[in-house]
Amino acid sequence: MLVAVAEDVFKALADPTRRRILDELVERDGQTLFEICARLVSKHGIGLSRQAIGQHVAVLESAGLVRSRRQGRYKFHDIDTEPLEHIAARWLRPDAPEGTP
Repeated sequence: MLVAVAEDVFKALADPTRRRILDELVERDGQTLFEICARLVSKHGIGLSRQAIGQHVAVLESAGLVRSRRQGRYKFHDIDTEPLEHIAARWLRPDAPEGTP
């Protein structure tokens, strides 16, 4: 998988609902869209439709922050921290040559 562009990651993280989705996946990875929606309502009072939450998950997927996998009839979502690690390493390695991603 190609590492997402930093701009896509920052765009995905700019929305508080998407950050809450990531929080929930950190707490319990491998959730279905239905489970994510239920946790957002019960724990955060976010009452968006499944379609709206699905669109947020799609933005997170396109930024490389969430991976989806199918098992039978279900689609499970897992957090992927690699894009965040890539961005953090960019500024935590001051001795890296300029232009290094």
